[in-house]
Order: sequence, then structure tokens, then C-alpha cells
Amino acid sequence: MPVTLQSSLALPVRALTWLGGQGTRAIAALVFFGIAVPPLGELLKPFVTEAVFVLLCISFMRVDIAALRDHLRRPGIVLAATAWTTLGVPLIIGVSGRAAGLDAHSPDLFLALMLQAVASPMMASPALAAVMGLDSTLVLVTLVTSTALVPFSAPMFAYVFFGAALTLSPLGLGLKLAGILAGSLLVAAAIRWTAGASAIKRHAAPIDGLNILILFVFVAAVMGSVAGSFLADPVGTVELALLAFAVFFALLGVTVLIFRRIGHDRALALGLMVSQRNMGLMLAATDGVLPGPTWLYFALCQFPIYLSPQLLKPIVSRLSAQEVAPAVTKALN
Repeated sequence: MPVTLQSSLALPVRALTWLGGQGTRAIAALVFFGIAVPPLGELLKPFVTEAVFVLLCISFMRVDIAALRDHLRRPGIVLAATAWTTLGVPLIIGVSGRAAGLDAHSPDLFLALMLQAVASPMMASPALAAVMGLDSTLVLVTLVTSTALVPFSAPMFAYVFFGAALTLSPLGLGLKLAGILAGSLLVAAAIRWTAGASAIKRHAAPIDGLNILILFVFVAAVMGSVAGSFLADPVGTVELALLAFAVFFALLGVTVLIFRRIGHDRALALGLMVSQRNMGLMLAATDGVLPGPTWLYFALCQFPIYLSPQLLKPIVSRLSAQEVAPAVTKALN
């Protein structure tokens, strides 16, 4: 690499390395930046699809090939996690909402919860798992399998719980998802082939920084209206925010309990993935024609998604210490 080009890239690389080193703190700060600068959200809205593509490229690029082969040789965990997030979650939330009469008393909120439930895991979830030091490969494999089923499962559950009132486009959604997944996989493969897996590992910190920058596109795009909604109805906004946190941690906790036998760290990785729903795809599938409370709930759901890495960091550190200690003891003996 020419000296001039290398020197010109040094500062951005150092900045990304520093940002990547902030890890979960930086991810938590994204939420508040998104609220504080609403015009930036309007500016970044047109680039959400591109941001999804870049995040997936990074996730595919960083796949641990040995771990991927291990998951594919023993696909039971992936199949079980796919069934849980694609079928179990929407069925439980739909039946619970109906039993509580939410569909009759608060149809806009019931719509929001159901669209959250039928959505696939967020495409940024492997990136967040990687920043937290969890098994991002397991998350990525399960993300791909569950996303592939969403064009079929989402319309089915929408019809069961809404009838013909909500029209989804499974073909359009399926083609869009297939294009994003296939394209990002090809780009990631080209990068791995050109740069090499060892170089990607060496530059893990600046890549983490790039992840955080791209994640900001999501936050800024949806958080711009939160401040205005809070000023107009502070009590209602706080209640919706508490509900968003409750749903997030309920999905996280139940998933960890279901998959606890595969190891607490891997169960936590799956719990993080299941609790992070890609509601942006549901917005696209419905052409954005949703009631105001549904939009606001979607925005408030970003709080637990982006604050959870910082909130869960002590748990991840404790689990890592518990796993390292027996290995060290065994090696000494």
C-alpha cells in the first residue's frame, strides 16, 4: 500500500478502533443520540436498506468457519431455535393477546405486538452478539434459517389473528430478503477471499467500530419522533416504553430457559437474537401504513435492543469467567 494512502487511512482506522473499543457503551449511547438529533434521522432514513446490507456483509465476513461446520453437522439446535422464534413466539403472543382481549380494547397495540412477534430476528443481532463476545455464528445461522421462513410464516399468522384486515406481500418480502442475503453473502465471501480470515481477525476492533456506526443508521431513522410523543403524552409514552422492555426481557428470559442445556452463553446468544425482532421489515411489508401508536411502540422497542448489550454485559462477563475457570483448573491438573 502506498505510504500516502496508508497515512491517510491511519486516522479513520484509529477512530474506528477507539469506537470499537467502547463496545456496549457506544451502542447504548446510540439511542440517546438518535433522540437528540431528529434531523439526522430524517437524513439517514433512505439508507436503512444499505445499512442492513453492510451489517450482514460484516456478519458473514466474520463467520467462524469451524464453528459453522460444527453447527451444520449438528443442526438440532439451529432447527429448534428456528422453530421457536418463527412459530413459538408469534403463537404465544397472539394467543395471549387474544385471551387478554387486547385485540378488542387496544387494536393498535395488538397490531404492534403481533408485527413484532412475526418478524424475523434483527439483521444486526449477529453484530451485537459479536460485540458482546457471544456466539455470533450460531446467531447468524439461525437468523438466516428463520428469515427464510418469514415470507411464509408472517402472512399465515397475520391471517389467523387479523383475517384479511392486514395485507402482507410474501412474494415481495421473500424476493427482497433473498436478494439481501445472497448479495451480502457474495460480497462477504469476496472480502474473505481477498483479505483473508487472519487479516479480518487482526482488524476486529475497527470492524466493531464500523458495526457501531452502521447500527446508528437504524436508531436515528426511527427515534426522531420519540421526543415529540413524550412531550404530547408523557404517561402513555412511558407505559409503552415499559411494555417494550417487558416484552424484550420476557422473550430473552424464556429463550434462555428453553435452551439452557446447550450452555448458558449460547442460550444467552439465542435469547438476545429472539428478543431483537426486525420490525423494520414488517414496516416495509405493510408499506408503512400503520397507526401512530404502532409506530411509537416500534420506536420505543429500540431502547431495550440497544441498551441490552450494556445491561447484560456483567452477565456475559460472569459466564465467561465461569467457563474459563474449569478449563484453567483442568489444564493445571
